[in-house]
Amino acid sequence: MPDPNSVSWQLHDDPTMWIAGIASLYLQALHPRAVAGVVQNSNFQADPLGRLKRTADFVDLGVYGTDAEIATAAARVRATHRNLRGVVDGRTFRVDEPELLLWVHCSEVSCFETVLDRAGYGLSGRQKDLYYAEQRFAAALVGLHPDEVPGSRREMAEYFDRMRPVLRRTTDSDVIYDFLHGPPVQGWLRHGLPVYRVLVGHLAYSVLPDWALELHGREPYAHADRWLRLMRRAALMVPGKIRRLAPPGHLKRAIERHGRHVTPSKARLP
Repeated sequence: MPDPNSVSWQLHDDPTMWIAGIASLYLQALHPRAVAGVVQNSNFQADPLGRLKRTADFVDLGVYGTDAEIATAAARVRATHRNLRGVVDGRTFRVDEPELLLWVHCSEVSCFETVLDRAGYGLSGRQKDLYYAEQRFAAALVGLHPDEVPGSRREMAEYFDRMRPVLRRTTDSDVIYDFLHGPPVQGWLRHGLPVYRVLVGHLAYSVLPDWALELHGREPYAHADRWLRLMRRAALMVPGKIRRLAPPGHLKRAIERHGRHVTPSKARLP
């Protein structure tokens, strides 16, 4: 698992991870079976915030959690996936097929790396490759063999080149696009939807790779990187100690366990 001196430990504390995480959901939606498995089995429409929080919780836990917490969460995720099925073109498939698990993993970690890079985080090429190698641990948590997971920028680029013929826009991907632009929240949260749609929903879409934007077929922001960097600068004005009070709180607890010297910092990058 990533340790306090890893790239993952520093990178995942960046506030732009929220944009990157949502971008990864747009990317995941382009795989017909992967997105069908979500639409047919998930309650994301009834519990939009819960779905997003659970995903963020698992990602954070894989970096900042204890061995016991990570093992328990991973076993729960694998058990849940083991019982889920989807249907595409009349054919039933398992949600935990290695191809689908690998697609979700690669969509996530590639967006984490590339979106934060575009936001101005500033990893070197060597550090980016280290990050992909470290994140093989996250892939193993859901049941993949680490050796079969891209562990560098080159391997990740080759993986997406191989996958491109499989990907397409579908009715299900449109459902995800609409959901991520305007999740059906209730109560006072509904008043914030117009701001969310502009500053988060469509910005996250706009920082997808060009080929993914072409498949989705919607117009991105013309100056997405500029907006992304402005958003990051604004978020970084909030002290890290305050930002880390937000749930799920795994990093805050990790700092309490190990001491303040493990607080993420670019100065700690290997």
